[in-house]
Amino acid sequence: MIRLEKRPQPSQLWTYLTPVLAVLLTMLVGGVLFAFLGANPIEAIRTIFWDPLFNAQFAGFTRPQLLVKAGPLILIAIGLSIGFRAGIWNIGAEGQYIMGAICGAAAGLAFYPSESFLIFPIMIVAGALGGWAWAMIPAILKTKFGTNEILVSLMLVYVAETILGSVSTGLLRNPEGRGFPGSRNFKQWDAAHNSDLIANTGMHWGVVFAFIAVIGAYVLLTRHMLGFNIRLTGEAPRAARFSGVNPARIILICLGLSGALAGMAGLFEVTGPAGQVSIDFGSGYGFTAIIVAFLGRLNPIGILLAGLLMALTYIGGELAQLMLGLPGASIQLFQGMLLFFLLAMDVFTNFRLRIGKREVA
Repeated sequence: MIRLEKRPQPSQLWTYLTPVLAVLLTMLVGGVLFAFLGANPIEAIRTIFWDPLFNAQFAGFTRPQLLVKAGPLILIAIGLSIGFRAGIWNIGAEGQYIMGAICGAAAGLAFYPSESFLIFPIMIVAGALGGWAWAMIPAILKTKFGTNEILVSLMLVYVAETILGSVSTGLLRNPEGRGFPGSRNFKQWDAAHNSDLIANTGMHWGVVFAFIAVIGAYVLLTRHMLGFNIRLTGEAPRAARFSGVNPARIILICLGLSGALAGMAGLFEVTGPAGQVSIDFGSGYGFTAIIVAFLGRLNPIGILLAGLLMALTYIGGELAQLMLGLPGASIQLFQGMLLFFLLAMDVFTNFRLRIGKREVA
């Protein structure tokens, strides 16, 4: 007889072992998937995880892209992880990412064609406020009416995508774009372009803010009373209430912070790699960041490493599509497997596997 037995306390070994096993199982099952699609599984896994970093033919282009892809994932995941620590489930970071990009881009375009050095900082603030305001909708509805923040934040993603389509063809459309949807190209406007701080490294301001967010979140969660209250709210809600923690305040802070970081990620992306507000600007970073947050065990340092790993699957996946002819959907499924196996393996953190007859008391 095989059964799961509750552990007296979570296993520290399995807490750190789970992400490693999840990655290995993803590689194994992903290899089987690629074999069914007609590709050599070993070659496919090598193309995704090895070639972008160590193949001289591609590394010159793909290595800088690692930071470009990891920056928004880490920035969004840090914000999500703080809420998840408190048991507040913001699933709508993609919408906050889009609204941050729209608000930040609109703030910058209002000053076009000025070359003032103040324009980019204003855009950063506007992007953060756009994401924050969008996150405040589920936050206020939850604190005032007890609504479910999962459903509300998720539904708001589709509202944000509708607004994105509207402004791309209307309010923010480039008047010199010959009727094509999309805003002006920020790459052609020095004052608003989020260019590489060090040439050909991928290190732009979004990456810098991602590293700052990692450090800030670590200090908040380990050295600050607010971080203690956040962790207490998630681990022991009743104890948090008895100790005087205000649940509504925690909800507003966590959702607001995650929305602001997602909005900033959107702004850095629209002024950098994307270059403009367009109908297809939504990249799915807000959803992928959920995987990054859990793969990193909701720990800022873990999220930094998980963000780099997930960025590697993005770049390697694009390379596999180009070199091996794998469909894009298979790469998305491969990334989804990572979360599936992470959650599956996470069971053993709180339960141990027992084989044999159950002992009679």
